[in-house]
Amino acid sequence: MFRRFRRFLMLLAIADVLLTVAALGLATLARRTLLWGKFIAPGDPLVSLAVYGIVALLWPVIFQTLGVYDSQYATSAGVQIRRLTFAVPVSAFVLGGVLYFTFREISRLLVVYFALLDWALLALLRVAAVGMLRTLRPQRHTTGRVLVVGAGETGRRVAQIVTGELSPAYDVVGFVDDDATGRVGEWPVLGRIAETAELTWQLGCDEVIVALPGTCHEDVERLVYDLLGQPVHIHVVPDLFRLALVRVKTEDLFGVPMIGLREPIIDGVDWAIKRTFDLVLAGVGLLVAWPLMLLIALVIKLDSPGPVLFRQQRVGENGRRFQILKFRTMVVGAARLQDWVSTAGEQGRMLFKVRGDPRVTRVGRILRRISLDELPQLINVLRGEMSLVGPRPEQVFVVEQYEPWQRQRLAVPPGMTGWWQVSGRSDLPMHLNTQYDLFYIRNYSLWLDLKILWLTTGAVLRGKGAY
Repeated sequence: MFRRFRRFLMLLAIADVLLTVAALGLATLARRTLLWGKFIAPGDPLVSLAVYGIVALLWPVIFQTLGVYDSQYATSAGVQIRRLTFAVPVSAFVLGGVLYFTFREISRLLVVYFALLDWALLALLRVAAVGMLRTLRPQRHTTGRVLVVGAGETGRRVAQIVTGELSPAYDVVGFVDDDATGRVGEWPVLGRIAETAELTWQLGCDEVIVALPGTCHEDVERLVYDLLGQPVHIHVVPDLFRLALVRVKTEDLFGVPMIGLREPIIDGVDWAIKRTFDLVLAGVGLLVAWPLMLLIALVIKLDSPGPVLFRQQRVGENGRRFQILKFRTMVVGAARLQDWVSTAGEQGRMLFKVRGDPRVTRVGRILRRISLDELPQLINVLRGEMSLVGPRPEQVFVVEQYEPWQRQRLAVPPGMTGWWQVSGRSDLPMHLNTQYDLFYIRNYSLWLDLKILWLTTGAVLRGKGAY
């Protein structure tokens, strides 16, 4: 429910580190100029560069541990400042312990100055940042649209909390309910529960909060499955535990417990680390590979008529669609011949990639063999549509044939490479690919990403399953 604040909180954490380092510099200046304390000679060094590094490492770790970056309170400067009032002294106390064993010569008065200045700067930052967040979001038309299913007491309370605590990041568009009409409070009743999926699509909703009585198990289950094909996040106010898909995430919405059924699996600090990792490696990859990409483009143009790049709509995280970029490896109009080459596998499942595909060009066959046709996807990674590692972004018509359990693979951003690619690639049937993807989702870590990237090198060199 709070993922819209993750970029804001990541930038806030970076600003915290920069301002904390600045506060240490100002504390050093204050210790030299103010009259309190022991006289400091003008040439005496007060703080070494190593101490600045220690502070830059300690502060984000302690702040994260103490919940300073809790996304639930991203729009509340008051709550954030109260948390700072606890976190800054704790951080300064830990710093004092570290300095006792390393740089004991540092003035204790300087540490006091530093803590006071740090709290003041970070508090001012939060007032400014939250004010800017509230001002810019409506102007940028990025407000999330929330549809509440159920206009009973629980639904009304949820709507009041979202409007009062999460505005302007989120806006309640209305209710759907079988027993209410007209308006409930300040929100309209937009239709019946059976019309939820259609209304969600028409209104462009980002979030659906189901707040129905516990006796409506079957209605809620049908509603959740109706929404699976849409890029919308679903929350259920308990009690409905049997609808968990990959991982259940429980949230407390200011006293109202909710179960997130389609929450991002990779979120918070893990998301920030993975996104930074993607941006750095994809950026470096493009800088290194651009001469090769120009050469590939020229060879494709000389080999067969048609565009250099192949664009196709794919399904990404949470069902959102995007245009994937690849070097063209087939003749123009190859998509119209898909039914001609598709075959049924051993268990009657359709295989959409086959060996010796006659639509593949001469250059395309080489590019596919060593996976160079996928280099333009680095641009998709920079855009945030893909990650370096994750499930393969599947075609729309394939996702439309998914069984409900297979949609679990859409819980994370798609990747250029993944666990199934290093385990057999196209040699594996589609249903087994999904099982490999679910293994990755359930066991995600940065170390697993690094392992997959390392194994990808060997898989590409062997060319196994690439056709």
